[in-house]
Formats: sequence, C-alpha cells, structure tokens
Amino acid sequence: MNKRIATVLILALCHLGWLNAQKNDPVLFTVNDQEVKVSEFNYIYTKTNGKEADFSKKSLEEYLDLYIRFKLKVQRAKELRLDTIPSLMKELDGYRRQLADSYLIDKEVTEKLTLEAYKRAQQDVEISHILLSLSPDASPEDTLKAYNEGLGLRRMIIQGKDFGEVAKELSADKSAAQNGGYIGYVNVLFPNGFYNLETAAYSLPVGEISKPVRTSSGYHILKVHNRRPARGEIEAAHILIRAKKHPEDGGKALIDSLYSQLQGGGSFESLAKEYSEDGRTASKSGYIGFFGINRFQTEFEDAAFGLNEDDAYSNPVETAVGWHIVKRISKRDIQPYAIEKSRLQTQVKKDDRHEQARLAMIARIKQEAGLKENKEVLSAFTETLTAEFLTFKWKAPKEKSNKTLFELGEDFEVSLGDFTDYLGQASRQRIRMGRTTEIPAAVDQLYADFVDISCMKYEEMMLEKKYPEFKLLMGEYEEGILLFEATKMEVWDKASKDTSGLKVFHGKVRDNFRWDERAVATTYNLSPETVDQVETVREFAKTHDSDEVLTRFNTEEKTVVTAEKRTVEKKKNDLIFQMPWKAGEVSEVKKASRSNAVYFTKIEEILPARVKSLDEARGYIIAEYQDYLETQWIKSLRSKYNVEIKQKVFNDLVKD
Repeated sequence: MNKRIATVLILALCHLGWLNAQKNDPVLFTVNDQEVKVSEFNYIYTKTNGKEADFSKKSLEEYLDLYIRFKLKVQRAKELRLDTIPSLMKELDGYRRQLADSYLIDKEVTEKLTLEAYKRAQQDVEISHILLSLSPDASPEDTLKAYNEGLGLRRMIIQGKDFGEVAKELSADKSAAQNGGYIGYVNVLFPNGFYNLETAAYSLPVGEISKPVRTSSGYHILKVHNRRPARGEIEAAHILIRAKKHPEDGGKALIDSLYSQLQGGGSFESLAKEYSEDGRTASKSGYIGFFGINRFQTEFEDAAFGLNEDDAYSNPVETAVGWHIVKRISKRDIQPYAIEKSRLQTQVKKDDRHEQARLAMIARIKQEAGLKENKEVLSAFTETLTAEFLTFKWKAPKEKSNKTLFELGEDFEVSLGDFTDYLGQASRQRIRMGRTTEIPAAVDQLYADFVDISCMKYEEMMLEKKYPEFKLLMGEYEEGILLFEATKMEVWDKASKDTSGLKVFHGKVRDNFRWDERAVATTYNLSPETVDQVETVREFAKTHDSDEVLTRFNTEEKTVVTAEKRTVEKKKNDLIFQMPWKAGEVSEVKKASRSNAVYFTKIEEILPARVKSLDEARGYIIAEYQDYLETQWIKSLRSKYNVEIKQKVFNDLVKD
C-alpha cells in the first residue's frame, strides 16, 4: 500500500466517528470559522487513544493540539486550491467508486445477512421434510407441476395424514424410507442452496406444515417440531465398546465394569487407551475434539451436552454402534456478535444467499427509483444485429446513440449508446452465448445484466443522501488526500529536493550525527571441506591483507577461503570477538552454528571518531529536516489562520 493510500485510509477510519452526533453538540474549536464539534473530536480522541483515552486534561490538551494542526493543514490545502486539481479529483472519484460499491453491498446485503444468521444461531430447530426433486433449471411447466404436487401433499398432512408416513412413501430423499423425513435439530448455516429452507425453519410456527419451499434440490414440505436454545459446541472424549464384538451381551458388562472403575477413581484417559474400541480415538485417550449438533447420533449428543461441568462423564449410553461413556472436556457457547461476526460473514459471502440478497436489493432499487424502460428502442436495436454480434468481430458503433433506453429516478437516464458501449466490452459473454443462445435471448440477458449494473451505479450516487455517515466518510477521504498533497508540497518535497537548505540545516545539526570509533575488519570463512587448513590461513592472514590471502590459497579449481570486509562501530561491536580493539589483531577460530564451516576475523584498521558527512547521514538528516520544516510550517499556519478554542466546552470534556 503506498504512502498516500495508507494516509487516506487511516484518516478516513479515524474520523468516521461523528456519525451519530447528539443534538446537543457544541463547537469545540474553529479554524478560520470552520467548526469542529465535540462529537467529532470525542470519537477521534477515543479511537486513537484506545484504553489510554482517560479524558484527563493533559491527554485532551495534547490531542487537541494535534487535531488543530491537522485542520490547519487542510485549511492551507484548500487555500492552495488543491481540491480543484483534476488528477486529485480523479483519484478521489476512484476511491469513491471502490468504497461505494463495497459500502453498499456490505450495508444492504452482508451486514443484514450476517446479523440474521447470528440471531438464528441462538436457536437449534428440530425439523422434518418431504422432498420433491426438481432441477434448478427446470422449465416453468415442470416447476409449477412440482409446486402443485407439494400443495397436495401439504393438504393431505393437514387433513390428518401422518407426516412421516407421507415422507416414507413419497419423499425423494432416500433416507426418508428409514427416518420418515426426520432430520433432527439443526443450526445455521444450512447447506449452500438451502437458504429458503433455513428461513422457513426459523420462521414457521412449531407444529405447522409449510407450503412448498424451493431450494437447489427441489421443493420441500417442512415441519418444525421444536426449538431450543442453541447448544453450541462441546469438546469431548469417549470410551466405546462395540456391540458386534460382544455378541453375548452387546458389550454391556464391559462398559458397566469400566464405569465402576471410573467411579472408583480410575483414569478416564488410561481406560480409554486400554479398552476403547474406537480405533481413531483410543490412542488419543478417547479424544474426539469439538463438535456441534447433528453430527453424531441423538443419544450420544444428548449424553454429551447433558454434562454440566468440565471433566464430568456420562452414564453408559447406547447407540447403534455400541456402548459409550462420554467425557466433557470443555463447552463453547455462541459468542457475542462482535466475536462471531467475522466467521459468519465469511460463510455468508460464500453462500448463495448473498447473491439472492444482492438481487433482491437491485429489485428494491428498481421499484424505489421507478425504473422506466423503452423496450421499443431495445427491440429496434436487436433487429439490426447479425450473427457477427456473437463473435469477437462485432464492435460497438463509433457514433453513440443518445436514444433513451431506460430511466431511474428523476435525472438518471441511460442511452442506447451507453448499452452498446457495454456490449463492446462484454465480448467474452457474447462469444460464450454464441455457442448455445440465439441473438434476441443473448441481448435480453446482457440487457438485464446492464440494468442491474446501472441500478447499482444509481444507488451509489444516492449514498450521500441516504446515509449521512457515507457523506462524512467521503469528506474524510477528501481531507486525507488534501492533507497528503499539502504536506508533500510544503514538507516532504522540500526536504528531499532543497539541496542548499539541506546543507545549511546539516551545518546546524551536524554534531548530532557522529561516527563512534570504528574498526575496518575482515572476516575469513572456510567451508566444511577446507576446515583442516584454517590455522594455516589464519597465520598467513596475520601479516597479509585479504587480497594476498585469497591469492595464496584459492585456485580456479578450488576455493579454500572467502573474505568479507566490514566497518564496525566500537559501540556496536557484535563482529569482534572479545579481542583487543587494535589494528592487526586476529580473533580465535569460530564454528558456524548451522554447519561445520569455520571463520575468524582480523582488525585491519582503527578509524577515529568523527562527524558524519551529509552523504553518510542523508536519510537521518532528511528526516530531521522534515520535522524542522513541519514545525516551521505549523508556526506559519498558526499565525496566518485564526484558531479559536471554546475553553468552557473543552473544560466540560475533562474528567480529572
């Protein structure tokens, strides 16, 4: 992320706070008559300081000074008319488009679906269903036939026919032959494509029979048996004795014996390892891990969730597999929304319900905006198209037609030319449709997509009117961009480009940037294959420089030693190994920590302490020069613009 974007995002997030300003919202300070109210300052102060926001006089004064500086810089940017620069306005428009799209979807779709899922997650729902199988792309005739068939089944059940018997006889769900359509307790989210069934399960009164509910599998007749507070998840272990391994009594005698040993103080973990006949968990002391409802048989889950304390274990419980003793390790209930939100949001975005809700939002936009379509214009255009339209050869007309294709609201008109431009860009979709779709049907589909896109653009234009917080957020983006550009002009660019000013400044602060006494040192490295020569190399290096060492021991065929020369300050002496700080000294041989390679270091020369040159300290000098320029800039802005602090209002904020 570049510097400008980071600055803008931080400012935008930090200044979003005064969304819900109170009616009694006094002005805290003004900059050239530009008002900043308490609600804005309070949120920014709290957001920035977090737990340290104690509203003490000292803390508030420090932050007030920072925020006044920010507003002074923005005022200067506006005076420079940076808010009229086309490139910056284009950048701001780009930010707006990105933000508006995600904001609208998150506000209208994601947030609502996530909150809905969280509310539903508070309850487990016990259901049964009858499935009438139907393909997702079934014809209208087949769809209506299946729906009417579902209505008939519902009437039969309401009139007294047993739901389970009807499910066994007529449900397309193969498991219904054994379970009578009984699914048991479930919780959100239902499988992808089953959002409508989930909605019915959480809205249908207990005991009632639903009308046919459409999902990706077909139509369902649903019955809600019961609802209960959500069980959440449990972390458990178990001891299993399989019935088929004990034909004489199904394992009852052994499980009772193990239970007696537990009651006598026996170790659950030891007994599980020795006796449990669950091959997947026995070696792990019976550990199953976390699980929620509807994963295991009802009897097993009831026993597990019936344990009220960690480390408690159940009485022997029988399932179709055999006999179990279940131990509760821990329990995880539904967490507060702030914690569950991220997990649910991720699931919601992957689910078909997200697209359904998006389409419902577009339908709402069409209705509220009073979509007016001119189908005659579309039909006339369609008639002009040839087979080339569904190939890469077709191009949008150069002369853009201004005939109105449709309208939204009072002043949002979309022309035929806008649509043909879209068609020119949608070449992949057109070519893909050319394989199976006739031209009129292809145009209709592309037109429908284009209308949806246009509806989103229309709604994004209305965000400032519908959502005051969005208007404020965009204002903060704009101020962030202006602040960045003004600071760049007045501080950053000057510090890096003002060569003469930098030299003068360096002369004033040069004593702050000094070299400590330094050593020029060479480290010689020998690989594991040549370590036997290290002492010979070391002795030679004592009286010769690095070039002579490398020439003496290395050949074109073989490298015995390598050398690395560095300059090290005395106070940062992590290179010289407790050796005298003296030219000509050679360290002892050391072994590399990750290999059998060895190395030693020789001090070649001691350099005296001195002031760093401008080139040597350029990065540090520029940074300090920037601070200096900003300080001077703020002084000039304070003298130029009138700042008035409402002292009584400020005093009311203090909580000392």
